[in-house]
Amino acid sequence: MKDSVTNRIKSRKGAKSLKDIPEDVLDLLNQGEIETTNLIESLAIDQEILLENVLDDSEYGEYIEDAKIAINKLDKKTSIKCIKTIAESLFCNIKENNDLKIIHTLAAHASDTVRSWAAYIIGLDNGGIEEKLELIKPFAEDEHYGVREIAWLSVRESIIRDLEGAILTLSNWSIDENPNIRRFASESTRPRGVWAKHISELKEEPEIAIAILEPLKSDESKYVQDSVGNWLNDASKTRADWVLDLTKRWEKSSNTKETARIIKRGLRTLNKKS
Repeated sequence: MKDSVTNRIKSRKGAKSLKDIPEDVLDLLNQGEIETTNLIESLAIDQEILLENVLDDSEYGEYIEDAKIAINKLDKKTSIKCIKTIAESLFCNIKENNDLKIIHTLAAHASDTVRSWAAYIIGLDNGGIEEKLELIKPFAEDEHYGVREIAWLSVRESIIRDLEGAILTLSNWSIDENPNIRRFASESTRPRGVWAKHISELKEEPEIAIAILEPLKSDESKYVQDSVGNWLNDASKTRADWVLDLTKRWEKSSNTKETARIIKRGLRTLNKKS
C-alpha cells in the first residue's frame, strides 16, 4: 500500500489550483521529501514549516528563528521573496560562524525549494564572477526548472557588475553539452530578463554578447531556442537595427529550422509593429 501511494505521488500531475493539491502531497512538500511539479505547488509550500523540517534537530537548528523573523517582516510572502529572505538570513549565519557545510547540505536536498535556498546563497557571496559562476553551475544544470531559474537570478547582479568577465566565462558555457548550461548562458544575460534588473549595457550594445549567442543560433534544444529568441526580442526593443542585421546574417549562414524558430521568436515584437 505504501509503495502504491509513493508511486502515485511521484507520478502525479501538478494541481491547477492551490485548493486542488492533495493534503498528503502538500504535507510531503512542506516536509521537504518531494519536489514540486509546477508553480502552483511551489506557491503552496509554507517555507517557514519547510525550514523547520529541514533544519530542526540539526546542528543548524539555531538558524531557524532568525530566518522566520525575517520572513515575517515581509509585506508579501511570495515564493521568490521567501527563498531570497531565507537565503540572506542563512548567509548571515554562515558568515558569522564561518561554516560552509550547510550549503552542501542544502544543495543535496530532495526539495527543489531547499536547493533554491542554496543557489541564492551562492549568489550572495562576494567572490569574483568566474568563481561564482563555477559554484552556481551545479544549480544551473539541476533537473528541476525552478532551481535553474533561481540559479541565474541569484548571480544576475554579479553578472552586471562584471559583464566582461561573465561573458568570457559564459561564452564557453554556450558550447557545453548540457542544454541547461547552454540555456543559462543565454538566459542569465538577457538585456531585459524576467523578474530581474535590466542590463543597460546590453540594451544599448547587445553586440557585446555575440560570443554567447553565435554558438546557439541553431541549437537543437527548444529550451535553448526559446531563451535565445527571447534574448533577441529583448534587444530589439532598444536596438532593432542590430537584431535585424544579425537575423538576416543568420538566415543566410544557418538555413535550419532551429535558426528559423529562434528568429521568428526574436522578431515577434518588431513584426507586431510592422
